[in-house]
Amino acid sequence: MSRLIALLPGDGVGPEIVAAARVVLAAVADTFGHDFEFREGLIGGGAIDATGQPLPAETTALCQASAGVLLGAVGGPQWSDPSAPVRPEQGLLALRRALGVFANLRPVMTLPALYGASPLKESLLDGVDILFVRELTGGIYFGAKQRDADRASDLCSYTREEIERVLRLAFETARARRGVVTSVDKANVLETSRLWREIATRLGREEFPDVKLEHALVDAVAMQLLQDPRRFDVVVTENMFGDILTDEASVLAGSIGMLPSASLAASGPGLYEPIHGSAPDIAGRGIANPCGTILSAAMLLRHSLGLEAEARAVEQATYEALGRGIGTVDVVGRERGSPTRAVGAAIAAAISEGPARAIA
Repeated sequence: MSRLIALLPGDGVGPEIVAAARVVLAAVADTFGHDFEFREGLIGGGAIDATGQPLPAETTALCQASAGVLLGAVGGPQWSDPSAPVRPEQGLLALRRALGVFANLRPVMTLPALYGASPLKESLLDGVDILFVRELTGGIYFGAKQRDADRASDLCSYTREEIERVLRLAFETARARRGVVTSVDKANVLETSRLWREIATRLGREEFPDVKLEHALVDAVAMQLLQDPRRFDVVVTENMFGDILTDEASVLAGSIGMLPSASLAASGPGLYEPIHGSAPDIAGRGIANPCGTILSAAMLLRHSLGLEAEARAVEQATYEALGRGIGTVDVVGRERGSPTRAVGAAIAAAISEGPARAIA
């Protein structure tokens, strides 16, 4: 049975990290006896240059026909004018809408081999395992926008349905973890947050009484992530808060290049990507960290293809490679750093050695 995986390399380091992840996925297919079909599409700045649009219709059709979408990154200095009518990030937002994805899952886990890459003390990093669930379709990013010479506004708007569905996913996910949901808002100031807190409280009481629910203000969570990150299990929040908090949490893992994400819909293909940007300053140098993209590919295997053992094999092979000191300069240092392609090849080789060893 063929499984179509759409690959959207995008801009900057995107082509390099997606190429490394493709090698890993090919190793999974060979080792576990699957038939993956890979097709590439344009998105972002490169798509603007080629077609005038950040998300060509052909790319949308490819993604909608796929089992899952693996994205690199979009953007770069040549398309950075925020007043330009067509911008690379519009392609990503349009793709999220086209796929109907509403929840972004961002796991943050610390590895002993990377403690030295984090600015935090090792005593704070041991045992950190957080899953952020970020709402993707509402909030200030998608609200009505107005601007004139002396005034600008961005509307922050949420519906009950948007809040309920992402909260339900967070509660359901927590049931399979440690059973604690931290709902993050700014209910002391924002009306949207007051609605968010009201719905979270009702869902927790009526539908998920077995899950412990905590409410927390976003500024307090920003502080606690650096003071006591182990206290968090599942953290669920609105769009902008989730964007900011997960970038902050990347310092726990040692590098923003380590963090994967999965954007899920009620049905249909998911969208998988590392949380970092296109990093144009290092594009083409072969030093970009592919681990976030490779771990995103693992999430694609798990959530879109239902291949749990294969996903675990990719994750374990990635952690083993890092444990052996195989990584890019951002996590193992300039003297020991390996090229992007070599890191991907090492992880693929670990998978090819055998699924029994890789997932032990």
